[in-house]
Amino acid sequence: MNRALVHRHCGAALLAFGLSWAWMAGVAAQGMMQHVDLASPRMSQAELTRDEVEDILAKAEGKPADLKDRSLNGLDLSGLDLSGADLRWARLNGAKLAGTRLDGARLDLAWAIEADMRSASLKGASLFQAQLVRAKLDGADLSRARIAANFEGASLKGARLEGADGAPDMRNQSMGLMRATFRSGRLQGADLRGAKLARADLEFASLQDAVLEGADLARALLGGANLAGARLAGCDLTGADLAAADLRGVVGAESIVGLDQALNLDRAWRD
Repeated sequence: MNRALVHRHCGAALLAFGLSWAWMAGVAAQGMMQHVDLASPRMSQAELTRDEVEDILAKAEGKPADLKDRSLNGLDLSGLDLSGADLRWARLNGAKLAGTRLDGARLDLAWAIEADMRSASLKGASLFQAQLVRAKLDGADLSRARIAANFEGASLKGARLEGADGAPDMRNQSMGLMRATFRSGRLQGADLRGAKLARADLEFASLQDAVLEGADLARALLGGANLAGARLAGCDLTGADLAAADLRGVVGAESIVGLDQALNLDRAWRD
């Protein structure tokens, strides 16, 4: 086979691979929400009562309670101690978890759309690919939690996310970018010091007066985000998209890492 033909075949193979990758990424980007009937009993009703959940906790005798793949939609579980509980694949849509302890809980792939988790404690919890769309997490503590989850439209005013990890694992991204999404989220006054948010989607998020000191926002999407008055000392914005972002009045601008390498900085609002 001559060299030109080899190059032609290699080029075709690379193009096919590129198209295949783009297709897979597009499918993943559509998210878990597509093709899910949120009105179905599985996604809108509860198979247990609060008393039955409390009974499961009592029988666990201090060990992590097994609540995985359970439908707990709409239940009032506020104030319970669910620390370390296995809630993988659980449905908690519209559930009340205000003040609930979920430290170290496993909420991977859980559904908590419009759940009330205000002032809940989720320290060190794992929420990998969980769906918390429009959830209320004002004042919640997600310190050191794994938050590569969907918080689109959620409220996290005054929440603690210090050291939280929402960055994608680039070694395992065969079906697209699994990362933290706070698109249109409300994070005014939230504490995100040292948070890992590389490649996170924060477009149109409200981050006024938020603390982002030392946070990793490299290649994050911040288009249209409001960061007015935010504390950004030591924050890494290398490759972040800042189109139409509001950076007026930010504190620590002189020590932002990679600001000169951010995208669309000329289109951001600045002092």
